[in-house]
Formats: sequence, C-alpha cells, structure tokens
Amino acid sequence: MSATTLPLTQTSAPPRRKPYLTVRARKSWLSVNLRELWLFRDLLLSLTARDIKLRYKQTALGVIWGVLQPLIAAAILTFVFGRLANLPVDQTAAGQPVPYFLFMFASLVVWNFFASIVNKVSNILVGNSALVAKVYFPRLLLPLSGAMGMLVDLAVSSVVLICIQLYSGIPFGPQILLVPLVLLLVIFAALGIGMGATALSVQYRDVAYILPVVVQMLFFASPIAYSVANVHGRSAAFFQLNPLTGILGIWRWSTLGTPHPPFWTIAYAATFSMILLLVGVMVFQYMERTFADVI
Repeated sequence: MSATTLPLTQTSAPPRRKPYLTVRARKSWLSVNLRELWLFRDLLLSLTARDIKLRYKQTALGVIWGVLQPLIAAAILTFVFGRLANLPVDQTAAGQPVPYFLFMFASLVVWNFFASIVNKVSNILVGNSALVAKVYFPRLLLPLSGAMGMLVDLAVSSVVLICIQLYSGIPFGPQILLVPLVLLLVIFAALGIGMGATALSVQYRDVAYILPVVVQMLFFASPIAYSVANVHGRSAAFFQLNPLTGILGIWRWSTLGTPHPPFWTIAYAATFSMILLLVGVMVFQYMERTFADVI
C-alpha cells in the first residue's frame, strides 16, 4: 500500500493594515500640525476637565475662590490707592465718574486671567512629566488645556463684574461686543510667554523661580491700579511700551465706557501679542523633540 502525498496549499499572508497614526519627524520647527491637534481634541477636553477638577478638589468654596481673590485685592488696592494715595478716578465718555472699586476690579479681572495663564502654562510640562515621557500626543495640547482651564475663573469673575457695574449705574455701550477680541489678545500674549517659559523650564528649572518675579514686576509696570492719564512726562512713554497698557485701555473702554485709547496703542498691543504667541510656539516646537529625554 503506497502512501499518498497531499498537495501543499499555499496560504497567503493577511494584508497589512495601515497604522492608525504615523509619527514622523517635523520638517520645520515653525510648522504646527493643526489637523493633528483636531484629531486629539477629545484629549484636550479631558486634560482641561482634569485640570479644573484638580484645582478645586477638596475645597469648600470651589470656583468662588476665583472671585474672592480679585474682590479682596480690589478692596485692598482701593483703600491704598483710592483713599490713602487719593488717585483721581476715570470718567466715562459721557462724563460720569467711575467708582474706584469698579475701576480696580475690572482691571484685576483681565490681569488675573493673564497672570493665571502665564503661571499655569509655564509649569505644565514639568507638572506632567510622566505623561510627556511615556505617551505620545501633541505636546501643544498641554499649554492649550492650561489656558482653557482658566476660562472658568474668567466667566465667574465676569458675572460679578457685570453685577457690580450695574449696581454702580455704569451702563454698557455697544463696544461691549469687542470684549471677546480683547480677551483673545490676552490669551495670545499669555500663551506666548507661558509656552516659551515651559519649554525652557524643562532644561532650565531656574525659569520657575524667575518668572513669578517678572510677573509681579509687570503688575506694577501696568496701568492696573491707575490710569495712563495720571502718568506724565517720560514715564508715560515708558508705560506705553508695555503691550498690556493698550490691552487694559481697550478693555476698560469696552466694559466701563472710559475714553477710547489711542489707536496706535491698540495696534501695538495686538501686534506685540501675536508676536509673543509666534515666538512662544517657535521656542516650544524647537525644543519639543528633547522633552521626553530631558524631563
């Protein structure tokens, strides 16, 4: 009985599937992959929600702290500059005097928004070092989530500002519609500074000690507790170099109805804010490839 040999059947290998995501080296550190950021939008929302929850976790007052801080600061600065120093108050375009407390609180709302983004974003890479070192995702999502998390405090403070302004009898004008554009300039400037600082802090931890001092100095160099109209001589020209001068001027004009700032200060502030954002993104993108190794 002879053994029969069965014919050999050739099995074809299963077709290769394309990878869900292909990570390639960036051709230029000037480019930003907006499509990739859009694909990871769910992660951006998750990081933002996590940041908000952690910030107010185990606090009795929660988001109320975002209102108490500018309220207490406005009360103290009103007593110091409004009562002791007796600085003159601004008037609306119609000649109605603006209460000093309202003037101060309105300035602190936008300043706290700016400073909070700078301080949060400047430490966000070091604070998420384990995530940066082990998981791939667009690193720009971290500073963006830090900035978005501060919108909650801004919204609560804005509601309180509206209530104080209505109680003071200061009407809102049609220029209130420009508030989103002013806040966009604030976000551009704060994100630019924060992204550059957080990229540098990965390799140079001294940035975490220097930046808070710079922000504190910037507070006194900005017309927050006073108006630029009260500054005369060469000091006025120095203060005009600060882009926050134009931003604060147009912010108070759009909310409180104070006199319209010169157009060139607005154009200078807008241009400088966009330059800060561009430089911050460039520094961040240039140093991004070393984050996982150094952090």
